[in-house]
Amino acid sequence: MHNFNYHRPKTLSEARAIFSGAEDAVYLAGGQTLIPTLKQRLRQPSDVIDLSQLAELRGIAVEKDAVVIGAMTRHADVAASTDVRRLIPALAHLAGEVGDPQVRSLGTLGGSVANSDPAADYPAAVLALGAAIHTPERIIAADDFFTGLFETALEPGEMIVKISFPVPKRAAYMKFRNPASRYAVAGVCVADTAKGIRVAVTGAGPNAFRQTEMETALSKSFTPEALAGVIVSSEDLNTDLHATAAYRAHLVAVMARRAVEALI
Repeated sequence: MHNFNYHRPKTLSEARAIFSGAEDAVYLAGGQTLIPTLKQRLRQPSDVIDLSQLAELRGIAVEKDAVVIGAMTRHADVAASTDVRRLIPALAHLAGEVGDPQVRSLGTLGGSVANSDPAADYPAAVLALGAAIHTPERIIAADDFFTGLFETALEPGEMIVKISFPVPKRAAYMKFRNPASRYAVAGVCVADTAKGIRVAVTGAGPNAFRQTEMETALSKSFTPEALAGVIVSSEDLNTDLHATAAYRAHLVAVMARRAVEALI
């Protein structure tokens, strides 16, 4: 592992000051991606800023018609939250499907969303629920956040402090997971929101995306049969050792139907 300066700030302002003064700093949240990349020397930062002591970035609160979750909140805490289970049970279910108990005990919501791993679970919920991503500088709408493979709308040094999830009328998340990593080979979140039906896909493409054809079909008839006429294109989907693009397209259709079936 490459040598670096390690910092463990107590406040958000201290963390940001360290980042600004460093040559090439990186924030450490749960470390489920960063630590392996450091070990493999795929990242060689000058400074690692550990956010684990920032209590202001942890916690779950209900504000008006939304559930607001701090960026450093662990997956296990989201899955176990009484408020999340009551208001957005699909989000609690999704959090409980992330990795294994060890990963859920260390990994964080903000770290997962900021990393924009194409096979991560949370991006599907962020998009389908129409969440708002809060940073110290601004609020980013979910539809504007995921821009590519491991790429987001975050500027260098900009960090997520919390994510606000509007409470839907109903929502469900279904995924076909890799049996070893438990990442989503394809996952679909279907949400009936105040702004209409939203369908988001993760695991299938370079980044999470909305499936607008399914949204249109379900807006007319919220039934599994309504999805029968939707052809999922494999053109921009991923092919790797786990699945071809064509198989992922098939899985998207199957997972979407299962999500709808769970809601009727």
